[in-house]
Amino acid sequence: MDWAERADAAIERYRGGEARDLDQRQLTQLGNAAWSAGLSLLMAGRSDEAADWLRRSAERYRESWEGAPPDSWGRPIAAMKALLLAGDDATEAARWALDAGAAAAQSPIGRYAGTLALLVLGDDLGARALGSTLRDLDDFPQPVADALVELAGADPVDYALSLDRIVESFEERSEFLEDVPVADTVLVLQRLAAARDLAADLEPSPVLP
Repeated sequence: MDWAERADAAIERYRGGEARDLDQRQLTQLGNAAWSAGLSLLMAGRSDEAADWLRRSAERYRESWEGAPPDSWGRPIAAMKALLLAGDDATEAARWALDAGAAAAQSPIGRYAGTLALLVLGDDLGARALGSTLRDLDDFPQPVADALVELAGADPVDYALSLDRIVESFEERSEFLEDVPVADTVLVLQRLAAARDLAADLEPSPVLP
C-alpha cells in the first residue's frame, strides 16, 4: 500500500472540490477527502501533516451540519474522531453532538455519537449507561459497543479483548470510507483509553499504523 500516493490523491480531490460553491453535501465530501488524506498520512508516518488534514476534516464536517438531513450523526462522530486522531481537544465537537440531541437519539448511530461525546468529556458513568443501550442490537457492531462500555467502566482486560475483535472486523472488511483501509475506530478508542491509562497492546495489523 502506497500511503503517500493515496494521501496525494485525496488532497487533489479536496483541492478540486473546495473551489466550488459548497452545499452541505459537498462540504461533507470535502470532509471525507480531508479525512482520507489525514488517515493516509498517519499510516505513512507523517503525523504532523496528518494532524493538519484531520483538523481540516473536522472543520468541514462541522460546516456541513447546517442544512444537513435529520440524524446526520456521522458528521459529529467524524469530527470527534478527526480531532482525537489529530491529538486535539475534541470538547467542542462533543458538546455539539450532545447539544444536537445525540444522547437521546432513537438511532444507534446517534447514541454512539452521544457515547463518544460523553467519553470525550470525561463522563464515564454517563457513557457506560448510554453505551449499554448499543449492546445486543442487530444494527450496531457488538465489539464496538462492548469496547465503549468496558472503556467507560475501566475494564482493561475485556476492553483489550473487544479491541482485538474490532481489529479483526476491519481486517475482514472490503468496504471503507473513501476506500482507506484503516481501523480508525480502534485508533480513536485507543486515544480515549490512553487518557485513562487503559490503552491496550495490539498485535501488528495492516489496518493499523
